[in-house]
Amino acid sequence: MNFMQLGMPFVAFSLGLAVACQAGKGGGEIRPPVVAGKFYPESAAVLKAAIDKFMKSAAPAQALSPLAIVVPHAGYVFSGQICADGYNQVRGGGYELVVVFGTNHTTHNLSKIALYPGAGFKTPLGTAAVDEAIVAALLAASPDCTADKTPHVREHSIEVQIPFIQVLFPNAKIVPAVVGAADIGLYTRFGAAVAGVLKGKKALIVASSDLSHYPAAKDANDVDRKTLAAVASLDLATLRDTLQAQMARRIRGLDTCACGEAPIMAAMAAAKALGAKSGKVVSYANSGDVPIGEQDRVVGYGAVVFSAAEDKAKATPQAQAAEGEGLTLTDKKALLAFVRETISGYLATQMVPLPRGFSPAALEPRGVFVTLKKRGHLRGCIGRMTPDRPLANLVGAMALQAAFEDPRFRPVTAQELADLEIEISVLTPMKPVSGPEAIVVGRDGVLLEKGGRSAVFLPQVAPEQGWGRDEMLDNLSQKAGLAASAWRQGAKFSTFQALVFGEADIR
Repeated sequence: MNFMQLGMPFVAFSLGLAVACQAGKGGGEIRPPVVAGKFYPESAAVLKAAIDKFMKSAAPAQALSPLAIVVPHAGYVFSGQICADGYNQVRGGGYELVVVFGTNHTTHNLSKIALYPGAGFKTPLGTAAVDEAIVAALLAASPDCTADKTPHVREHSIEVQIPFIQVLFPNAKIVPAVVGAADIGLYTRFGAAVAGVLKGKKALIVASSDLSHYPAAKDANDVDRKTLAAVASLDLATLRDTLQAQMARRIRGLDTCACGEAPIMAAMAAAKALGAKSGKVVSYANSGDVPIGEQDRVVGYGAVVFSAAEDKAKATPQAQAAEGEGLTLTDKKALLAFVRETISGYLATQMVPLPRGFSPAALEPRGVFVTLKKRGHLRGCIGRMTPDRPLANLVGAMALQAAFEDPRFRPVTAQELADLEIEISVLTPMKPVSGPEAIVVGRDGVLLEKGGRSAVFLPQVAPEQGWGRDEMLDNLSQKAGLAASAWRQGAKFSTFQALVFGEADIR
């Protein structure tokens, strides 16, 4: 199973891709889906289940009288939960119209706002009808708008929003608008035009934008939170200056701070013209936070809501774990449940959950192994010794690898879920020891290294197999591809301990 094919945020598409538009009932063109099966599931049933699952886990509503949201547009497996957080701010709004500001990824020299002149956007869930009367009104109201389908043909940033709109607002029509690169003056004029056309209507504005592209996760967290604060300020100049200042830092790998700067600014201007008084950051994550993501090259995602009511909420400092604080019974139950949710969720929806609601102790960087057993027999076991990310994040990543990428076993199937038993081994830091005599069977996990080869056993392996120290090291040498007795001369040993807990122990 190749997780890199599941809608990575930097999937590349051929500019020569042919897309055949269909005719709607009224003769207008229906834009077909071009990233179904890439950015989101191609099956209608799986797509609906994925959105429902994201919405069930979404951040609670945090604003009164919402007018607009900013949400990401990467593959759902990476950004779908943050996208759902944004849409949950406006859920139940009864909107009759959703105006979607998309990012221009495909058309060079687009300096205006390209409105889609066709009849609808099709997804696996059906066709979302374009409000052609509103499109005509915007064209008449703003010389900055143009009727142009070309920027929409291969553009994914609007398309990925449509399934959420179809599920949450099934009766709403849409106005798809790709916002070209321009200046604050254009956004201000266009925002005023949008506000004038939408006056008196039950309408929502959606800006589709990801955040930083390709820095390391640590840098992304810093840059993206500054960007999100600037977006929430509702001040276009503040956002512009913040983006320029971040780029001037020349952070390694940082190609952009917001690939949808234009639609974000257009949404800010339109929301202000409609009476927005406050902006609030709802949630944030980057692709490295997802179990299949990596930490060295990430894309950032954030959700922001603009509201007509003043934001009275005050941020509370995040609780910090006391040094040396251990995992509680609640933590262990939550981590075990997260392993099962990650495996079952991927099998059902092709998506994976973000780790949420964990205590500070469960978010400390720790090495971990996830072991799957079926009726007492090993079914998969993968771990990472290096604590390169928070424990809960790494648990999710190892859950997927143990279930689907352990080369000793075929991938786990949905039919096996009820028979799987989950065990987690949280590791202490690795420490070199002087020799085999320092190893205590049953207490110590062991890493053996010799001649460029290495292998590791968890502390529980030897007792489970009934091995003494020498027999354990014989088997560990063979696991490393060495002769059984190779450990006796020239080998290096490191030991660690593990906090081991499983579903069989915690009910």
